Amino acid sequence: MTPVETPSIAEAAPSEASPGNRRMWLAAGAVGTVALAAGAGFAWWRLRPQPAADGAAERLWRLKFATPQGPELPMTRFSGRPLLLNFWATWCPPCVEEMPLLDAFYREQSSKGWQVLGLAIDQPSAVRTFLQRLPVTFPIGLAGLEGADLTRELGNRTGGLPYTVVFDAKGGIRQRRMGRVTEADLKAWSAPA
Repeated sequence: MTPVETPSIAEAAPSEASPGNRRMWLAAGAVGTVALAAGAGFAWWRLRPQPAADGAAERLWRLKFATPQGPELPMTRFSGRPLLLNFWATWCPPCVEEMPLLDAFYREQSSKGWQVLGLAIDQPSAVRTFLQRLPVTFPIGLAGLEGADLTRELGNRTGGLPYTVVFDAKGGIRQRRMGRVTEADLKAWSAPA
């Protein structure tokens, strides 16, 4: 019986640098990139603000909200000047992260006529506790769970938070943003038209 020679593992396995393997890895990378882009595109499409429901802005201006301190906050108080309306919750990390940025915007832009209102979609006790830890200078209203319905009427079909709506001085919707606001957003929104 003659011994059968078997190739060593190094001889049997194709080289990682072989042209066939390079093509396979390039193809896999291209497929991954296309899948990532498609997923990001789908997420953007799904999460982008939709048109507001007919009459949603007009209904908003007739509402009143309780405040963490107790008295009601009528939306008519904000008419006649630009308003940045931010829907948020204490349990929402991006909401919490953007609060100092919104507060800085309010302090810097209020002398130029800008107003900021935070509507909390949360329990009143959680909002009071949160504001003791991280106070803000702009007004906060308590929208409760009905606030989620209000965001949907204003174009937030998924109900995600934070959700920001910018109104012009006449009460019309100028901008909407799903997700955390950035300094660039605030700068663009507050730039003179």
